[in-house]
Amino acid sequence: MASKGTVKAAANFKASADAEVLHKAMKGIGTDEDAILQLVCARSNAQRQEIKATYKTLFGKDLIDDLKGELGGKFETLIVALMTPPTAYDVVSLRNAIKGAGTDEKVLVEILASRTPQQVKDIIAAYRKEYDADLEEDICGDTSGHFKRLLVILLQANRQTGVQEGDIENDAQVLFKAGEQKFGTDEQTFVTLLGNRSAQHLRKVFDAYMKLSGYEIEESIKRETSGSLKDLLLAVVKCARSVPAYFAETLYNAMKGAGTDDDTLIRVMVTRGEVDMLDIRAEFRKLFARSLFSMIKVEIHFFKTCNTEHHRSEEYFNSISILTSFCHRETLVETTARPYYCSVGVMTRNHSSSCWLEHI
Repeated sequence: MASKGTVKAAANFKASADAEVLHKAMKGIGTDEDAILQLVCARSNAQRQEIKATYKTLFGKDLIDDLKGELGGKFETLIVALMTPPTAYDVVSLRNAIKGAGTDEKVLVEILASRTPQQVKDIIAAYRKEYDADLEEDICGDTSGHFKRLLVILLQANRQTGVQEGDIENDAQVLFKAGEQKFGTDEQTFVTLLGNRSAQHLRKVFDAYMKLSGYEIEESIKRETSGSLKDLLLAVVKCARSVPAYFAETLYNAMKGAGTDDDTLIRVMVTRGEVDMLDIRAEFRKLFARSLFSMIKVEIHFFKTCNTEHHRSEEYFNSISILTSFCHRETLVETTARPYYCSVGVMTRNHSSSCWLEHI
């Protein structure tokens, strides 16, 4: 099955040549952030892992350590995230969400509601290997109530498969009786049913629920629950309907209003760039009547006009723009200085593209 991501493996890839480019970009006084941006964003994650290994072989240094020493701010965070294997990145994100000051429920919700059962199993195994700890125990220690219970269910990665035709109407009735038809709310019923049925089955249940109650299931969840449980139930429902639509809404919420939720923006771009970013872009336009790319352009303009020291912020948003865009890797142009990825709609200090793609 063809990838729906905007990030593709580069043709004619040579890990040693790329390692040389990155070494040169960080050698001597100053750092060539443009070269780092253009190269890292134009390679698949698997290729980045080859570059990382080759860099250590050629120069006897850790590439991530060098990048952290040369870069800063959100640009550093993004580039380091792109250089991290997908499962390892989810593991680090979850660890940071539960081991810092307080708990970042948003990260727990986003990752555990959207990942496949196999991805969840891989995350659990990698977490244990990296930290010699049990992810479920750590999450239970930082959460409570029905929110914790639904997280635990999702961590079992044991959803039913397929559609149980005989259960569709009954499941809709059960949800209706647990919420709209009941004084108070039976949260456990919502947690158990939504946490265990397959996405295909749930979509049919949602249709039956609408016919039965006259409400979309999301409306009932908003009325009947609150706080982190509400957010998690809504995320599970939205991901059952469409994972790309869920992430399109997540990106919109990260950028709307004053300021940008950079952590969410980075996390979504890094984790979905090779998976379904093309679908996310399509859903974004459908939901918000504008392109994802145009909204990112507004954020770039905001940083340029509101910050006198915006250099790394500009590089950061340029990287986001490249990850959002789609450009065939044959447009990689060799120059005497370094290879340039066709940065669709991206303006860098030493290289500008005139092909603003308003349609993406």
